[in-house]
This record gives sequence, C-alpha cells and structure tokens, in this order.
Amino acid sequence: MIEIGKYNVLQIERTLPFGLILSDGQGHEVLLPRKWIPPMAPDQNELRVFVYQDHEHRPIATTMKPRILLNHFAHLRVRQVSEVGAFLDWGLEKDLFVPFREQETKMVEGQSYIVFLYMDEVTGRLVASARRKRFLDKKTITVVPGEEVDLIVCEKTEIGMSVVVNHMHSGLLYFSELFKPIRKGDILKGFVKAVRPDGNLDVSLNPQGVEALDPSAEKIMEVLQKSGGFLALTDDSSPDEIRWELEMSKKMFKKAVGVLYKQRRIRLEQDGIHSTE
Repeated sequence: MIEIGKYNVLQIERTLPFGLILSDGQGHEVLLPRKWIPPMAPDQNELRVFVYQDHEHRPIATTMKPRILLNHFAHLRVRQVSEVGAFLDWGLEKDLFVPFREQETKMVEGQSYIVFLYMDEVTGRLVASARRKRFLDKKTITVVPGEEVDLIVCEKTEIGMSVVVNHMHSGLLYFSELFKPIRKGDILKGFVKAVRPDGNLDVSLNPQGVEALDPSAEKIMEVLQKSGGFLALTDDSSPDEIRWELEMSKKMFKKAVGVLYKQRRIRLEQDGIHSTE
C-alpha cells in the first residue's frame, strides 16, 4: 500500500519520458516526475520517496524532503494567505493548505505556526491545522517517567514553555529547570518527569534520578578541562552563577560534585573545584 503523507520505499516499475512509475508490489502505482529523479535511480530497483498530492489532488512522489509528515507536528511559515485560507511552506513544490476553520487566530503571511498534518476524511486531502489540542491525546498516555522523548517547543506560559511530546501528548518545561534559551519551534530531546492526573506531562531537558548524575558530572569535567582544570564554584556559589557556568541547577551541581569527589576526579578547595585528572 502506498501511504500519502509518508515516506514509502517503492519499486521502479518502468521509465516514461516524463518520469518513473513506482509500485508497492501490490498493484498500486505512483509517478515520480523526471525533475525529481536522482542521478543513480536507473541503477536501483527501489527508491525511498515521499508521497503527497499534486494540484489536482492526485498522488505524486518526490525525493524532496518535507518539513512535516502525516500525523506529526511542525513549525511552518505562512507563504501566502487567500480568501479560502493560508498556505504554508513545507519544503515541497505545492504549499500546504490550512483552512480558516483550522486556524486558532487568523494566520499572517510571513509568520510561523505550530501545525498538525492530517488527512481530511471529507475531501481526502492532506490538510494542516493550528488547533493543536484537537490532536493531542491526554487519555491514552504512551510514555512513562524517565523515558526519553521528542519535544517541539510551543508557547510560553506563566510557569514554563508548553511542548508537544512525541507528536502525541501535551507537556510542560518549567522555567525553573531551563538553563539555556529555547524558542518556539525548537526540536529537542527531553525526559518525562511525571504524568499528571489531567493527562499532561511534566518534562525536563535533563535525565531524571540517578541517570541524571553521570551527564551532569561529565559536564563539570568538560568545563574543567576547557578552563585549565579549575572552576571557581563552591557550595556558596549562587544558583545563578552555577546556571551561567554549567547550565544546571544548584541541586544537580551539588549531587554531581559529590559523585566526582567520591570518584577522586576532583579536589575541593576554598577557591573552587580543581581537577585531579
């Protein structure tokens, strides 16, 4: 089966003057126009292509890389606004349509928005929506605390940055645990801290529990190495000083220092931390 809105690995069936006919081996075929045929294609039996729909809503294959896949979220820029909706730049020749009904606020040309790509059951077309909450699952949670996850940064809230987790769930990164600047649209790796009763997730950019100590300890050793084996931080250093130097909380700093001290990789003096390596 050829899946629209996704990558497909398809067989090369035959060559025509205007492109290649690709097949899934089950009788379903799609055209790869000549302009998108890679140089080595004639020597291959299969091609990995993205399948979407042309201006007449027919399936078409391309070797161009889209910025969003079916049932995924992405941060996309509005290329044009018309009387029927907005059109987004998603990296392909034909822009991605967002009807007015799928816009939380009227989209503005040149601005970027977090959108979800889905197949409209009525029209059978690929459509984007900025109504994010409709597509986030708060009932069937597929992750557990401690698990590494993919994050897309969304809006700023009073206590943190909202994020989409694994293209499925709603999460929050707390400002108190952010030690580097992040912006809307950033794609990050994170870790689940907790699943709240309302189905939202608390997430962090740092591993949790015991697993968090090793990366933090190695971060300190890395900074020590770059600074000539000395770091002017102590137990009396302020949380802001530690955050500025190491991008971690004071609590995490103290735990990591304890680990390194027990391993005899550092020496603690009144003026700061000295490397023994």
